[in-house]
Amino acid sequence: MGLSALGEVHGGGLLERGVFVLADKRAWELHGAALVGLQDAPRLEITGGEEAKSLLQLEGVLDALTRSGLSRASTVITFGGGSISDLGGLAASLFKRGVDVVHCPTTLLAQVDASVGGKTAINLKLGKNLAGTVHQPRDVFADPTVLATLPAEEWASGLGEALKTALLGGEESLGNLEALSPELVHLQPEATATLVGDCVQTKARIVAEDPQEQGPRRALNLGHTFAHAIEHCAGYGTIPHGVAVAVGVSLALEASAAMGLLEDGGLQERVRTLQGALGLPSSLADLRAQHELGPDGLRIGLAQDKKGAVDKPEFVLVRGLGDLVLGVEMEDSLLQSLID
Repeated sequence: MGLSALGEVHGGGLLERGVFVLADKRAWELHGAALVGLQDAPRLEITGGEEAKSLLQLEGVLDALTRSGLSRASTVITFGGGSISDLGGLAASLFKRGVDVVHCPTTLLAQVDASVGGKTAINLKLGKNLAGTVHQPRDVFADPTVLATLPAEEWASGLGEALKTALLGGEESLGNLEALSPELVHLQPEATATLVGDCVQTKARIVAEDPQEQGPRRALNLGHTFAHAIEHCAGYGTIPHGVAVAVGVSLALEASAAMGLLEDGGLQERVRTLQGALGLPSSLADLRAQHELGPDGLRIGLAQDKKGAVDKPEFVLVRGLGDLVLGVEMEDSLLQSLID
């Protein structure tokens, strides 16, 4: 659905009740005009990326919302990538104990994952996404046409999350991603729209079963325990989130095979081939060719995994396509062998 449809869906009532736009500076410069009728609404533009997800930025957004004179009937609109939807969604959940939020994601990562499902978060010094809420958006307007201006690393980040989602979706989803891969690496719009639709359907189905992440929704964390440790070790924003997730998926598959859980003997090679086709790294060695990712630094990141207790990270592992094992605590010797 195009961004111009926001006004058509909500009409004049949105402005009458009060609206505030939290926008990525660069995304607004490139595509803000597409938000028809919202050019004069109160707006805060910030630089996106992991640096935006801080207590200081959250305070700044809440102050801006207060100065804008919004009521509990008002709406926060986010316009940017996943960091903007995470930050804006959290601010909306806190302001006056909760106002509506509408996401307009402008990156592939945000369209296939971050804007869907209601998770909001900021980072703390000791780890990623350690402070947040679940605050479902009123609407999400994902317009694939805005993705044409994405930098290559942001495109790769979205593909990494799409790969994870395809593994959750099952054989049809993974097969579709494999078939689309030649067109996706060239940013073909129709292929992109198909990919976004497939990912959203898969994630929406999982979230609908478990909105508060007490059970099946935890499958969406496939690859993320490793990925967050990689991001923490490298420095947030150094390695794009979805790129770290792609490597995290490989490590989860390796652990699954080592523990005798993986029933599909060809899945690891199939995923490795697809990662190559999508231009994604498939191992820690690939990342270590450009980044310092020592075992000690990775261990520190793993110790702050928000899904487990301190120093006891939990992992999502794989039996097969669409068949995940949740909440696995790994033997220390195996974990060490994976990150050495």
